[in-house]
Order: sequence, then C-alpha cells, then structure tokens
Amino acid sequence: MATQPSDSSKAMTLIGCSAIFLSAFCFYFCTVVIRWSQPNVTIDPAFFTFSRFLLGFLIVLLTIMVKRYPIRIYKLHFLLGRAVTNCLAVYFFYRAVKHTSVAEANILNMTYPLFIAIFTWLFFKSQRDLLTFIAVLAACTGVWLVLTPEGGMTLRLENIWGLLSGLFAAAAMIYLNLSRLEHSTTTVLFFVFGAGSLIILLFFRDSLFLPDWHAFVYLAACSVLGVGGQYLLTLGFRYVTAVEGSIISSTRILLAAVCGPLIAMDPALNLYGWIGALLIFGANVMLAFKKAA
Repeated sequence: MATQPSDSSKAMTLIGCSAIFLSAFCFYFCTVVIRWSQPNVTIDPAFFTFSRFLLGFLIVLLTIMVKRYPIRIYKLHFLLGRAVTNCLAVYFFYRAVKHTSVAEANILNMTYPLFIAIFTWLFFKSQRDLLTFIAVLAACTGVWLVLTPEGGMTLRLENIWGLLSGLFAAAAMIYLNLSRLEHSTTTVLFFVFGAGSLIILLFFRDSLFLPDWHAFVYLAACSVLGVGGQYLLTLGFRYVTAVEGSIISSTRILLAAVCGPLIAMDPALNLYGWIGALLIFGANVMLAFKKAA
C-alpha cells in the first residue's frame, strides 16, 4: 500500500513550489525594471549586471562572516567556469532587454534546457533518444518563430542577445552541477557573485558611474529582484522534484508573453510568437520529465 504524504511534507512541497514561482516573477520583474528605466535614465546593461553581482556578493560575504562558513576550493576551474558563464548569461540577458522586448528576452533566455539537451546529445550517446530529438526539434522551431516573428525568413539580429543568454545559461548550469559535486553552495555563490563583479569592473569600467538617487532606485530594484530570485530558486529546489521545479521555472515564458503588453509596455506577441513561446515551454516540460525518468 502506497504511503500517503504527510501534512508537513505537503506543506514543504507547497513552500517549494511557491518559492520557485515567486523566483520566476522576480527574474521577470527585474527585466521590467530595466525597461521602465530606459525613458528616464541612461544605464548600461553592464551596470545593472554589476549592481546585481555586487549586492549578491555583499550578502554572501555577510553570511560567511556571521555564520562562519568556510570557503574551501577543490577544483578552481569549475568555480571560474560557473562564474564566467553565469556573468555572461546575465549580461546578455539584460542587453537583450535593452535591444528587444522584455517578453522576447525572457523567452529566449529560457532556452537553456534546449542547449543543455543539445550538449548532452552531442557528447553522450546514451542521451540520443527519440524524445530528446522531438523536444529539441520543437524548441528549435519555437526559437525560430520568436526570432522571426513575422513568419518569414528574415532573422532579427538583435534577438541574438537573448539566444546567447540562453546558451551561456546552459553552460553555467552544467558548470553549477560540476561545482556542486566538490563545493558547498556558499563557496559557489561566493565565486559567482565575487568574480562576476570583478569581471564587469575590469571589462566595463566605462559603463559604471556614481549614480544619482533616480538611477540608484532602478539599480537597487533590479538587483534586489535578481538576487531575491536566485535565493528563492535555491530554496524552492530543496523541497520539490527536478521535474516540478523545471516546469514551474519555465512558466516565466508564459508570464513574459502575457504580461509584456500589460506591464512592460511591450508590443503583444503575434500568432507566430505565441506558437514559438508555447513550443519552447512544451519542450522544457518534455526535457524535465525525461531527466527524471
């Protein structure tokens, strides 16, 4: 006879699902803040990226000091790989918001499960099955429809930023899995936020400035939402399965498609854009179930 889940187990699952769903809202609304800032202040995407990583680094540093968590390094190249790819993923994501719509940027950013599937397909023969092929084919079709929203063959090059954010987010997830085999969450976050801040400071120094109060509000709001989304996502995955977490995370695709015209002053997706968004969402769901099988 199957054991029924206890009330406490159900409560923990509900907390986990709610946390992941809220993280999707946070990640979406941090891009909405960037869009709201554009008519009022001039802030480069690199500055938004820097402020997010700097806030995250200060929070992790404070946590280490208060709780005295040790930072132990075993395989530095995994930590650096995670830090660099995550930094590029966030930077390209924010640049996509600047050059395209909030909806398109979020939808294309959520193609990272597709790229993970492609990587595993190329390098691991055991992953070359029919379900993965169908999911990848569906997602690629969806990506093309988002990149060519008029239904033709003309590629909108500015959408490449969003696609690059998905590509590097996939690489960052792979490096995260490798890093977690050897390092604690605190160590990984310490390098992700610390190295991310340093990379932006070194390569985009001209984009940083002492913000006035108006610019500071936008930077702070975007940073709090971005870091908050990261912590909510981490919390949520402690209490739900990988399938549940992946599906709930992918609802950001639908959230961006629905809320774009209402909140972010985006043009509404046309039929081709909606079909593309639903194909990417469906492919993510298929890949999540396959991963858990």
